[in-house]
Amino acid sequence: MSSKPRFFAQLTLAFVLGLSACASLGTSSTPTLELPTSTPLPPTATPPPSVATVNGEYITIAEFQSELERYKAAQTALGLSFTDEDAGKAVLEDLIAQVLLSQAARAANFTLTEADLQSRIDALATQLGSADALSQWQSAHGYDDASFRFALKRSIEAAWMRDKIIADVPTVVEQIHVRQILTYNEVDARAALDEIKAGADFDAKAALFDPVTFGELGWVPRGYLLDPAADEALFALQPGMYTDVIATDAGFHIFKAVERGEHPLTPDALLTVQELAVHTWLAEQRAKSEITLIP
Repeated sequence: MSSKPRFFAQLTLAFVLGLSACASLGTSSTPTLELPTSTPLPPTATPPPSVATVNGEYITIAEFQSELERYKAAQTALGLSFTDEDAGKAVLEDLIAQVLLSQAARAANFTLTEADLQSRIDALATQLGSADALSQWQSAHGYDDASFRFALKRSIEAAWMRDKIIADVPTVVEQIHVRQILTYNEVDARAALDEIKAGADFDAKAALFDPVTFGELGWVPRGYLLDPAADEALFALQPGMYTDVIATDAGFHIFKAVERGEHPLTPDALLTVQELAVHTWLAEQRAKSEITLIP
């Protein structure tokens, strides 16, 4: 199975000095979030040089380039390889997502007053030590006061909408208690499946392949496996049934349904379901939005 998707990894862009805190989910108060490092410009009568528009709202070249450099630096620091094309696509997708979220927040009547915004800026200045320190940070990252306020306002709106989506995710859902046989080549997986079909005990066979966990995956909600084919095959099972061999990025699996029913999500599963809820919402929103990429 592929690694779990980054949860809103780039939508809330990192403030290099670490000024961040957790927002309360589902509240109408202004959420605390990480500051963006990009440099968007407020709308003007003359369209600014831009890479895209989202329902008429500009994503400027300046903010795109700034975030692209930050993204590349972060990937390099993690020792991850990337192409310029892939980096550009990832950054643009994240910026588009942030705009869609902020627009939806405004449509849902979330209002950030100038007093609220100023209060947030004052708090950031206090955390940095002074208003001058915040001003120096702004200048170092290509902001003037107007563009900084605009960027912060949009980030707050996007975070509010993100948290609203997350808050609507149920904590008890239909799940399957799963055990698996996992091998790293198809020949071994096929041989194991043939033995099980011939009468071998699935659980005993799973323990041979994984003597530490005995193939135990626990309770799994839809989407948790992060592989559509695996997810579809698993949720076609009733208790006691097992799948055919399924190839994923992690290897070759045979899944068995031990139990099935409504069950509380584990913290890890809840995070995955929340991630999927945000990504699903964004996909639906994109499909009905007017998004123009500017060459």
